[in-house]
Amino acid sequence: MNRARICAALLAVTTAFLTLSATPAAPDQQRENRLKWWREARFGMFIHWGIYAVPAGEWKGQPIPGIGEWIMHRAKIPVREYEKLAAQFNPVKFNADEWVAVAKNAGMKYIVITSKHHDGFAMYGSKASKYNIVDATPFGRDPLKELAAACRKAGIKLGFYYSQTQDWHEPDADGNTWDFPDEKKNFAAYLEAKVKPQVRELLTNYGPVALIWFDTPKGITEQQSQELADLVHQIQPDCLVSGRIGNNVGDYDSGGDNQTSVGKVRREWETPVTLNDTWGFKKDDHNWKSPTILIRQLAQVASRGGNYLLNVGPTAEGVIPAPSVERLAAVGQWMKVNGESIYSTTANPYPYELLWGVITKRPGKLYLHVFEWPKRELVIYGLKSKIKRAYLLADAARKPLGVKQDTHRALGHYELRIDLPAAAPDPSDSVVALDLAGEPEVVTTLLQQPDASITLPAYLAQVHPAQGAQLRFDNRGVVERWTNKDEWLEWEFQVTKPGTFDLAMITSEQKYGRGWEGGHRVAIAVAGTTINGAVARDAKVENPSNPYWPYVRSNLGRVRIEKPGAYTLSLKPETIETTERQLGLTLVSLKLARVE
Repeated sequence: MNRARICAALLAVTTAFLTLSATPAAPDQQRENRLKWWREARFGMFIHWGIYAVPAGEWKGQPIPGIGEWIMHRAKIPVREYEKLAAQFNPVKFNADEWVAVAKNAGMKYIVITSKHHDGFAMYGSKASKYNIVDATPFGRDPLKELAAACRKAGIKLGFYYSQTQDWHEPDADGNTWDFPDEKKNFAAYLEAKVKPQVRELLTNYGPVALIWFDTPKGITEQQSQELADLVHQIQPDCLVSGRIGNNVGDYDSGGDNQTSVGKVRREWETPVTLNDTWGFKKDDHNWKSPTILIRQLAQVASRGGNYLLNVGPTAEGVIPAPSVERLAAVGQWMKVNGESIYSTTANPYPYELLWGVITKRPGKLYLHVFEWPKRELVIYGLKSKIKRAYLLADAARKPLGVKQDTHRALGHYELRIDLPAAAPDPSDSVVALDLAGEPEVVTTLLQQPDASITLPAYLAQVHPAQGAQLRFDNRGVVERWTNKDEWLEWEFQVTKPGTFDLAMITSEQKYGRGWEGGHRVAIAVAGTTINGAVARDAKVENPSNPYWPYVRSNLGRVRIEKPGAYTLSLKPETIETTERQLGLTLVSLKLARVE
């Protein structure tokens, strides 16, 4: 064989090898590969930072209601006026290493920062638009390059938030109707001229990007969402795409702002949460969540198989506010002791939460996050698994706790008792670790709890729909759009301690308490008795883990359950009173409390 043929043969073999080795994994496997680190992380930092930090919630001497980064929209500030903020933006105190250290000390594993928010201003050196921090401000530096370098050094993943539909600076984008009338917009042109070039820049110039956090899909078409997702994955196959790209083409789902998803979560999900009430810096917002709320929310999200993305809003000088740093440091101290109950864990094996807290799990292990510390012992129903050992994560010696397990096979009742010290190791969340003989196995039927109460969450009800009805569950597992009285719900549950029970209904107000509709008449049938009652504002119910969503308690009456066993309860509206807002019956749960 002559030299030319040898070279040709070698080239053919090499080409075949490269073709085989470059064959992409199947789509599902690619997504699994992208999600691996994210599932393990569970906890990340969101950063909302832009020129909206200059007015900090105030315009022309007047405070503007709402979240800080929306000031342009709330105050209907013309583009030419808002642009002048760029000349005032000079964050000379910005230090990427310090920001990353705050996140790492809190126990966070990734950071997502706004590269372009709805105001259209790019927080990096964009060639696609001169409206950016390098070209339009006296600062003249690219903070995302500095942050990328700091993250690599610290072992923290970095992702970029990018507003793909709303851009109040651009005539063809969504959102600005005071400068640019809707009827003249060409969204497809904006997508091609600005969005795709800027997304390409972010994925090309900053090293490995962990995720692109798209937001507010609004009217974007499925094809446009898919094109964006494909663009991301073509440039960086390992880069995740958030659920808010729209049309269910993201790699994971996104909960609503400050919403904790519950119930029948379809797939991996993440919730973005504020430390106070705003995302971008607002100088008069001092409504800071306590470390206890933050720690419990983190545990709750992990117990539901989700990621907790906790936001900070730096000032126009480039400083993360001290109250944010202090609270994150407190969460970090808790994570140093209890992090193994968060990282790489999966969801609670029960389909509902227990009265004292939440549960996370690993193979052969459960972590009991005890928010409400009991007197001397923790009692749990429905856990079938054999316990090998129980101990407190806060106990460095891992001294075994006393454990007693009983089974009442006739009732299908499993009871676990764990001896506890008199005082909780941590006032926010004390974690009891259980080593199991095998994988966790629980009774998934709704059970009466050790305090004899029964909770029937809305999201665990069987829905009996009616033609044309719209009843559904929001991201919290709360019923919305229940305006048709012909739809009804039904639950099955197990009773071990019969008796007389007070029956109450818990319903939800809208976010920040902005609206609630009552006056509905309902019929509830259980144990051969029907209770007819009205949904009234009888009491406010504390919702400390999700304080933006107030709850209302309606007392409906009493019911007698004579003996242990399985029961069915049905909830049928007789009338649903609703206004033009069509809120309807916003059911959270029904509760039966045994009368002593």
